[in-house]
Amino acid sequence: MALGVRQVSRWCCLLKTARAAEFPRRRRSSSITAQACHEFVSLALRPSRNDIFLWRLQACRHVSVGSCSPPDSAKDGSFSSESNLPSPVEQEQAKAKPLPDLNAKILYEDWDDVPPSSALEEISEEAAVQIIAEPLLPLQSSTLRDYVDHSETLAKLVHLGVDLSQVEKRQKAGQLLLTLDFEKDIKKILLFLKDVGVEDNQLGTFLTKNPYILAEDLEALETRVAYLKSKKFGKAEIAQMVSRAPYLLLFSVERLDNRLGFFKNELGFSVKKTKDLVIRLPRLLTGKLEPVKENLQVFNSRLLRIKERHMFLTFLGRAQYDPAQPSYISLDQLVSLPDEVFCTEIAKASIQDFEKFLKTL
Repeated sequence: MALGVRQVSRWCCLLKTARAAEFPRRRRSSSITAQACHEFVSLALRPSRNDIFLWRLQACRHVSVGSCSPPDSAKDGSFSSESNLPSPVEQEQAKAKPLPDLNAKILYEDWDDVPPSSALEEISEEAAVQIIAEPLLPLQSSTLRDYVDHSETLAKLVHLGVDLSQVEKRQKAGQLLLTLDFEKDIKKILLFLKDVGVEDNQLGTFLTKNPYILAEDLEALETRVAYLKSKKFGKAEIAQMVSRAPYLLLFSVERLDNRLGFFKNELGFSVKKTKDLVIRLPRLLTGKLEPVKENLQVFNSRLLRIKERHMFLTFLGRAQYDPAQPSYISLDQLVSLPDEVFCTEIAKASIQDFEKFLKTL
């Protein structure tokens, strides 16, 4: 009896709520959204522990058809407890009937929105030790070694054989490398150098001496090589010059032309002699010109003569060209003195000994 009274009370509550919801439902639409029906069911049904599944089943059936309208008897203003209340057999059948999967999903759809874990959430010690923290990038350092583990560019340059400890001694060279991307900026320069003739095993040494070429415009580099070719330097000769004088290709076409013109106009060298000289000593094109002017006689002398006297001094153990050491021999003494004076004053030997030595070459 008490169960029947409670059921009648719930149906009365359902009727009042349905009438209250009827007016706004007519203004909006003939069907109520699933969310509004969900709110309606939660207000109308306050289930007890014994019949919770029965009333939720009835509410879900209203949701599935898109209508939450009250029974026909409620529309007429009449209500019959005997005609609307389910019989005990129907109650048992309703309780035994499982809730459809689709309706269950609708009922519990809001429960799926689980908030993400908080950054302040405590974790176990086992989970904590499995966390691998990346080493922090130093904000300031005096050596490139601290950045190798963080920079793909530096790591690949080291793999090529670049000595970063030497590079960082050059003005702003370390900062330059940190701003370059290997694939975008460096790779094309490496391919260019290989095309010029720099061997793979020389790339590391070349870039150690001249890291600044990595920031040069590729088209400008190609133009400088084209200029050397126009001056009748062969591919093998250009490769030799670039390898021996890494800074050569940093010089613009105008500077290269002025340097070659210096040997012709200032020193009076022929085109062939100038070409032979810069192939053997390409750093003459990139170094200072004052020492060249001061030792003009050296470049006007035969290369073979210099070589012969140097080898004779080496044989005697007197090839000392360091000004800070005793028995220093200047370049002018090596070249400009006559053979007799050279042998007696510089080599400390007779002219006959020098002539015998020359026959052994």
